[in-house]
Amino acid sequence: MSVRKFIMPNSLNESLANQQPPNSDADRPSLDGVKDAYSASEREPLAESGPKEKPGITYAAQDKLPKLPIPELEDTCRKYQAALEPLQSQREQDDTAAAVRDFLKGDGPELQSRLKKYATGKTSYIEQFWYDSYLNFDNSVVLNLNPFFLLEDDPTPARNNQVTRAASLVISALSFVRAVRKEELPPDTLRGTPLCMYQYSRLFSTARIPTESGCQIAQDSGSHHIVVLCKGQFYWFDVMDDNSDIIMTEKDMALNLQVIVDDAEETPIQEAAKGALGVLSTENRKIWAGLRDVLTRDDQSNNSECLSIVDSALFVLCLDYTEPKNGAELCGNMLCGTSEVVKGVQIGTCTNRWYDKMQIIVCKNGSAGINFEHTGVDGHTVLRMASDVYTDTILRFAKSINGQAPSLWTSTSPDPSKRDPSSFGDVSTTPHKLEWDMHPELSTALRFAETRLADLIQQNEFEILEFAGYGKNFITSMGFSPDAFVQMAFQAAYYGLYGRVENIYEPAMTKVFLHGRTEAIRAATHESVEFVKTFWADTSPQKKVDALKKATQKHTALTKECAKALGQDRHLYALYCVWQRAVDEEGAEAASSDGYSSPADGASSAGAMSPGKDQSISSSPSRSPGINKTEPSRSPSKSTSSKPPIQQIPSLFSDSGYDRINTTILSTSNCGNPALRHFGFGPSSADGFGIGYIIKDDSISICISSKHRQTRRFVESLEAYFLEVKRLLRSVKKGEGTGRSRVRESEKGGRGKVIKADVQGIDTVPASGGEEEGEEEEEEDEGLGGYGFFDAGMLLQALKASQEEKEKPSGKAAESARRTIGKKLRISAANRAGRQIPTSKRYTPGKDKSIEDRLPKLRVIRLR
Repeated sequence: MSVRKFIMPNSLNESLANQQPPNSDADRPSLDGVKDAYSASEREPLAESGPKEKPGITYAAQDKLPKLPIPELEDTCRKYQAALEPLQSQREQDDTAAAVRDFLKGDGPELQSRLKKYATGKTSYIEQFWYDSYLNFDNSVVLNLNPFFLLEDDPTPARNNQVTRAASLVISALSFVRAVRKEELPPDTLRGTPLCMYQYSRLFSTARIPTESGCQIAQDSGSHHIVVLCKGQFYWFDVMDDNSDIIMTEKDMALNLQVIVDDAEETPIQEAAKGALGVLSTENRKIWAGLRDVLTRDDQSNNSECLSIVDSALFVLCLDYTEPKNGAELCGNMLCGTSEVVKGVQIGTCTNRWYDKMQIIVCKNGSAGINFEHTGVDGHTVLRMASDVYTDTILRFAKSINGQAPSLWTSTSPDPSKRDPSSFGDVSTTPHKLEWDMHPELSTALRFAETRLADLIQQNEFEILEFAGYGKNFITSMGFSPDAFVQMAFQAAYYGLYGRVENIYEPAMTKVFLHGRTEAIRAATHESVEFVKTFWADTSPQKKVDALKKATQKHTALTKECAKALGQDRHLYALYCVWQRAVDEEGAEAASSDGYSSPADGASSAGAMSPGKDQSISSSPSRSPGINKTEPSRSPSKSTSSKPPIQQIPSLFSDSGYDRINTTILSTSNCGNPALRHFGFGPSSADGFGIGYIIKDDSISICISSKHRQTRRFVESLEAYFLEVKRLLRSVKKGEGTGRSRVRESEKGGRGKVIKADVQGIDTVPASGGEEEGEEEEEEDEGLGGYGFFDAGMLLQALKASQEEKEKPSGKAAESARRTIGKKLRISAANRAGRQIPTSKRYTPGKDKSIEDRLPKLRVIRLR
């Protein structure tokens, strides 16, 4: 077997510690001046990228980006209190206020000064702490750190089979790799402002390597092979040459993949599962570190070489043998795989993964997605890659029809079929199977890892909502921010189920700054609380819409502030890390079992906290802000010893409010575009929901996960809310007289019978974009709302039943008895007695007792 040794480069910690910023802090422009600080003629590659024949464009703006600002301490404390207030009682607010006052008078200014000193000469004041929080996360990365994207199906049905789809995606992904390496990938921009492109350098040929003292990110920048997993078996072959040009055509790629599928089929799946070492990457990180030592300690074994090939691959392609039946199963398969035990052996797709690297997953029916290691890259970066890959598959198909079709790339690889084979260099395009030496110790470890993984999968559930009623177009036509609008839906639906407001998190991208990642938006505000209470109260539609406007406007303002890196979470986390670093430097005993030292001096600690999937990076020493918060934790209490003040935990971090703000119940993230069908991740706490959503022009896609917290019911509540709020908006809009003549208003209350025009069969155009044809008339919309908590599920069923009735093809509509609930919600009583009620025997409330007795007795509870 031809094998290249993978020599692990410096760890990410070492690279960051030795990295020098291109310019001094004084030379860096402010955020306001970035857009005009450079011109196209000034494009240059990064200094550390080495000489090029011509300047690249991918990293041209890096030197012009401003550094992440360190907020003022007083502003951060004020925002911290404001974020907590909607979640606290008056007594808790008083306790937090006292803790903040003590912090500002005591440790706060000293920590702020230390943070500014620490940040001098670094690319970012938070970056090192951020990476440590991920890399020192000990629990399994599955469902805890790694998110997923589910791609839309290929628009050409003939290509929606496994091998063809996989070959197409791999070729497009390699084109993206080539563009990044040659620095030909156009930089990301936001309304003309360039964004940091550093994360793209960490996207491919990287691996999360566990060690006894925490994980490292290793990267082989010269890698030019991929690894393919099929039924838990490993294969590899070269796909690029030393010049980063693709050396295989799509047809060649499909042939290779078909050979791999055929070879994997020769081994019974129960037998293959016994050697599916990918399961080990799902283990606790310390256990996985020890098992890697077992794999590599025997000099006579080829396990070390096999491991190096997997670690150094550009990415991993997973070919699953299953066909998920629905969207929820597809999402679960992309996030954590399936668990299926046959004759005591795990044969689910959970054994066909390697979670320490980026994975492209393709099912038997061609459904495809991406699962990615989250330490070095955020969703926005992987979204760009997924979007470009999906777009390239379409453009290449178009080019096969019309040679003049455009290309997504600045330049393309020479046609491999026309190249001299000797020009490829030392490559091997023939698939090679990796043969692992399965020692008894490895077999036992694999068994236990699989059973723990199966437990983890069974502890979580996934549901999706593909809401087609409206999307971005309708929301904006009503004057709302789409993201803020959907955020209020999450809070309203949750409040409708549980009658309380919980801590909700949404990440705001900060890539307008050098090496920027995200800031935490704490979406529960006084305005949002007022809205959800108003929405569920028996009030007028106008009051509900007004409350919604105020809540969304507040959320939009918060989002803009966080995008400028002026939120409170990251700053407070950095202050906590600086405090812990000061304790360590003074040689004192750590004040918290969860504390860890700053990586700036090369130190690490096993108890570091993890921010999870764009979760808030908490500075709480009592609870990990990472995804897995199921383990018991204890809040540190204020020390009464005579230790020097810097060695005592600051009052703000020991306050119960800090634990509250970093315990996320609704963990949300908006990431997607038309290339994606769904996006999601696991819940961030044992009693929370993980909510990934995509707002498209005319639809909203939502994937929700939880540890069996009535996820289906929550999805149904969301759908009911979306339908009801649209009716509210239409009711208010019509009540304002939009599109109506004033003459009609003057006729109100006049004598005689009002004769309405017969509009049956006439197609009308809705007044506002995004509304569906055949909506109910105005009288059906008046007085909407005011339904209680127990009506929420019934509302959805009633609306669905009404829609099904309208869509019946019969020429004569069947008339059903209806009972009014609340004001205007009607539920069909037809067929309750097992037969259709004739028109001549239509039910009248209070008269037909035999039918009325069979109708359910509902009690409507209203909020005051």
